Amino acid sequence: MSEHIVSSFDAELEGLRSSIAEMGGIAEKQLADAVTALVRRDTSLAQAVIAMDQRLDALQRDVEERAVLTIARRQPLAIDLREVIAAIRISGDLERVGDMSKNCAKRVLAIADGFQAQKIVTGVQNIADLVMEQLKDVLDAYAQHDLARALDVWQRDGQIDALYTSLFRELLTYMMEDPRNISFCAHLLFVAKNVERIGDHATNIAETINYLVTGQNLTAERPKNDRTTAPVDVAAE
Repeated sequence: MSEHIVSSFDAELEGLRSSIAEMGGIAEKQLADAVTALVRRDTSLAQAVIAMDQRLDALQRDVEERAVLTIARRQPLAIDLREVIAAIRISGDLERVGDMSKNCAKRVLAIADGFQAQKIVTGVQNIADLVMEQLKDVLDAYAQHDLARALDVWQRDGQIDALYTSLFRELLTYMMEDPRNISFCAHLLFVAKNVERIGDHATNIAETINYLVTGQNLTAERPKNDRTTAPVDVAAE
């Protein structure tokens, strides 16, 4: 990260980085608290996750506004322009992470009084643990401009997809075995899908870091292992 003759330009760029760091901290806490609320059936914590989302939304709008002003005022080039564009992209991804964590918290409120099958709740927690690690690593990679670490996060996306597919099938089995499980398992499916999508946003951030550091977009196809939309061979079942 170079220093500029106009020190206020450096301050603007550093301000954007600081805001992204704050957004990342909030997004990580939202996800962790949403999962904790699910495991503990803690409706108060779930409501706190929902309320927390307003701060993330406000920060995202602020980052976009300041980034646009920086482009208009400084007309940055090369790495400086990529810094500003990366801040806009990453703030958007983190805002969506917050939305999805909020969605998970809302599902906790919906099923809090009818909890059952703690084993499959643990399955959701296992996916979330991987996603939280992925999110932490990619935010660290952004702060340090660490391309190798960002690409490692990008490569791990397929692992999360595979776990989601396994949990998806397990939940379908519970629903088929006993219709009384349908409502509970359907809510858990929505939670699991939102967590899996948070992993996709972490992967988005990894791709943005690649653009920031190299000036190039990743052209390789993402490693995907989500088979939940694949056709089912009924005769083989």
